[in-house]
Amino acid sequence: MTAAQFRKIALRLPEAVESAHMSHPDFRVGGKVFASLGYPEEGWGMVKLTPEQQQLVLDAEPLMFQPAKGAWGKGGATCVALKVAKAKPLTAVLTAAWRNTAPKALVRAFDVEEA
Repeated sequence: MTAAQFRKIALRLPEAVESAHMSHPDFRVGGKVFASLGYPEEGWGMVKLTPEQQQLVLDAEPLMFQPAKGAWGKGGATCVALKVAKAKPLTAVLTAAWRNTAPKALVRAFDVEEA
């Protein structure tokens, strides 16, 4: 997986936009960050999950995902190793992070569209 592929998947989500924060690109919905690139360093991404979602992905794909350091990671922030990332699980995780962050009305519209 490349940073460009991560970006493409993130920007496919409804109303997702790319911005920047702390010197690296991030992806937002409703003005709030749901994912970023270049954290903790080049070759990595980050997705904002719940702690429960984080544990599921850590169990399923331990080489692909790891918790961010400190309290941020304990809160669900999850780092993605792009070198070993696969499109299907990354798409699912980015979608979960988007759902966690997007306005409720947008999530409901997305659910109707997906059904």
